[in-house]
Amino acid sequence: MDRRKFFRNGSLFALGTSLLNPFDLSAATVDFDTLKKNKKAKNIIIVVSDGMSTGTLNMTDLYLSRKTGVGSNWIQLYKENKITRALMDMASASSMVTDSAAASSSWGGGFRINNGGLNVGPNGEHHLPIWQKFKFAGKMAGCVTTVPITHATPAGFCVNSKSRNSQEEIAEKYLEQRFDIMMGGGNNYFSSEYRKDKVDMYQKFANNGYQVVKTRSEMFAANNNQPILGIFYNDGLPYSKDRDSNKELTEKIPTLGEMTQKAIDRMKDHPEGFVLQVEAGKVDWAAHGNDIAGLIYDQIAHDEAVKVAIDFAEKDEETLVIITTDHGNANPGIIYGKKADDNFDTVQNYKHTNDWILNGFGKETSLSQVKERIEYANNFAVSDEEAKLILSYYTAIKSEDGLYNARHLPFAVLAEIQKQYNSIGWISMQHSADYVELSMFGPGSDLLKPFIKNTDLHYLMLEAAEVENKF
Repeated sequence: MDRRKFFRNGSLFALGTSLLNPFDLSAATVDFDTLKKNKKAKNIIIVVSDGMSTGTLNMTDLYLSRKTGVGSNWIQLYKENKITRALMDMASASSMVTDSAAASSSWGGGFRINNGGLNVGPNGEHHLPIWQKFKFAGKMAGCVTTVPITHATPAGFCVNSKSRNSQEEIAEKYLEQRFDIMMGGGNNYFSSEYRKDKVDMYQKFANNGYQVVKTRSEMFAANNNQPILGIFYNDGLPYSKDRDSNKELTEKIPTLGEMTQKAIDRMKDHPEGFVLQVEAGKVDWAAHGNDIAGLIYDQIAHDEAVKVAIDFAEKDEETLVIITTDHGNANPGIIYGKKADDNFDTVQNYKHTNDWILNGFGKETSLSQVKERIEYANNFAVSDEEAKLILSYYTAIKSEDGLYNARHLPFAVLAEIQKQYNSIGWISMQHSADYVELSMFGPGSDLLKPFIKNTDLHYLMLEAAEVENKF
């Protein structure tokens, strides 16, 4: 197929936008062996670190370099000049600061929508999600994530909904669309015990030929000839650091890399190819909580999934791998000072996240128990005054707001205390309007320009796979 002709007839012209051709197909070929210019992408894997500020990517690479002598897989791809790279404007229709639903919908539906919705425009218009387009084209499609599988980022590729919060309904829509593998957290939205309507969605999926798996061992045992629904926790999965520090969780909960490999194995032999979204969703939750152990170790989990995807793509040679994030969050970074290097290295000794620390306290917790738990988790001792300040948030004297902080626990307070010892600062506990990192490997990566809008990625994926935008 003539890509230039396809692109003119099939995609951005349908938008009626003044940005008629964001991908200059006459541009010079990038000089590295893995780029297959004008070759069709049979498969697409998009690996998303939700809420990853550039500082998160940077700190994780520094962390791994200083701990192991080898940096992150993502940055190594830059160093080896194996991928094309761009910045992407992630604004939504309602704000330059997007939420995850509007961000994913811009990729999934090809249009900017208001924050909070899923592929439903400001006037109620529905935009067909891209994984449905690929299913219509004969490909397999799936998603894996470390948050509920019904959460905003996977849902934005898969369904339409006026509200990202309609997660019970989103679970039903996944079954209607018969996606081939969907794995993550979200038992609250599938189990009759927790659903408001008391419907057993597990049974409904099973009745429709799905293998329902709820543990890591069950996931590995599932065959690759039937669709798979994998739900491993009530809400989001445990943070990677807390999982790795708990034998029971390690045995029960698969890593993001393991889920990614299982999804690839399930779909890789399909003659028409497959599309897969992989999301490190807890990176965003950690950023909202200024939780450095949660942030770095879940970014490492994302990086492990990147390696799984790239390893497959290098052997397969027909797979486009896209690596990105949907927005910044909290914009953390290492703060200058004489002890910055040594202070940052102390994070290597953290045994648990701040989420684990703070959820272990209550009204009856003593001052000494606060100090002991923090010293065990972080390997430093807080003062009596710092411990008293933390305890004050459990006795209704003070409370702290924030997304994913239902108990109003002192996440910002603990992060500020930690900064004295780890030299890591945060600008907020909210999303930011960053232009985000976007990287591509494999067939179709030659389509990427150095700067694009979020909606352009939708049409680039269709173009790379030579799937016409008929909808």
